[in-house]
Amino acid sequence: MENKFYSAFDTECLTKKREADYRTPFEIDRDRIIHTSAFRRLQAKTQVFLSGEYDFYRTRLTHSLEVAQIGRSICNYLQHKSPLLSGDFHIDPSLVEAICLSHDLGHPPFGHAGERTLNELMKPYGGFEGNAQTLRLITDTIYSSDGRRRGMTPTRAFVDGILKYKTLHGQLENPENHFIYDEQKSCVDFVFNGVRLPKELTAGKKLNAFRSVECQIMDWSDDAAYSLNDLADGIHSGFINKDKIERWADEQSLSPDDTRIVHELVAAITERRLEKVIAGKIGKFIQACSVNKRENFMSEATNRYRFQLEIDPAIQNEAEIYKRISIDLVFRSPQLHQLEHKGGYVLEKIFDAFKGNYIGKENSKINLLPRDAERNVRSTTNPNQRVRLLCDHIAGMTDGFAIRTYKRLFDPEFGSLVDLI
Repeated sequence: MENKFYSAFDTECLTKKREADYRTPFEIDRDRIIHTSAFRRLQAKTQVFLSGEYDFYRTRLTHSLEVAQIGRSICNYLQHKSPLLSGDFHIDPSLVEAICLSHDLGHPPFGHAGERTLNELMKPYGGFEGNAQTLRLITDTIYSSDGRRRGMTPTRAFVDGILKYKTLHGQLENPENHFIYDEQKSCVDFVFNGVRLPKELTAGKKLNAFRSVECQIMDWSDDAAYSLNDLADGIHSGFINKDKIERWADEQSLSPDDTRIVHELVAAITERRLEKVIAGKIGKFIQACSVNKRENFMSEATNRYRFQLEIDPAIQNEAEIYKRISIDLVFRSPQLHQLEHKGGYVLEKIFDAFKGNYIGKENSKINLLPRDAERNVRSTTNPNQRVRLLCDHIAGMTDGFAIRTYKRLFDPEFGSLVDLI
């Protein structure tokens, strides 16, 4: 059955026309993501705790799978419950799944600490942002081999779906986060098909809030997953327990509804039914969704902007409470800050070593990179572009590979060769 929610405008590809096969264009987007090394590397990248410390903590990969499951479920729920949608007019679950699976592809090793470190190091060269790096992977590098760089020929709806942020680095006075790279303006132009942006969307970060309905679903799925599951990991790890939550609550100005949420969480921990409660909350977060119509400069061109996601405010508030607990009791703990400091230090030293060898020393005979990355950097004469390629390589590292690279470069007693073969 043809899904009339989408048109040729939505399925048009960024670089060239695809050959049709038995799959829909959005199924192809999803399949191409799943079978990439960039997606597999997420299994060894930090979500909250350093990957590999314990087997049952979430990594970027398991988090992305959970986000994708929630995203698909929201699509199915909306199709069955919304009077605005139907069997032949609905938000495509394969498209949303592809967007959700991709949403963290560009994140570097060591979580958000690694992202902040690379952004600081890349400030003179256009900055670094995980969402921008995801876009760069999908449009430029995800299928690179033999020294050649290739994107994955994504559809317009898919590119738009991963564009959680659309404001350019150069449009911000102090770009700390939430931007894309200046050279990615062509992707924004492609998404809007060259339509001139309304003046009200061109100031500051206002364009970041203008998102397709699929991007909105991805963002809420991400919020639902990490507000609940990061909390669960924090409890299982011992960072969060009944006494700490109660002390935290005593220090806050909580409303009666907030207090009820905290008491329910404490009861779930005390009665050893946390997993069951979390699973039930996922269902409630999915059923908190609805869609409404909206009017804007893109709503005539595509249903992706004619509809928007709405979330029950009470459930949104519940998610915020869970995130606040995790931030205060886990992310601000000295133990996690020490690990983040170490991760940032490792990336800074690797970056400085690579930059020192390849920038300003074009005739250096020392090869510090794997073969294809070495070939890409050597064939690029523009220093800023060279630094971006070095950053690409570092951002693509897993936590463990970054640590081994640091040891090979700086530890006299470490000498593994196998990672460069």
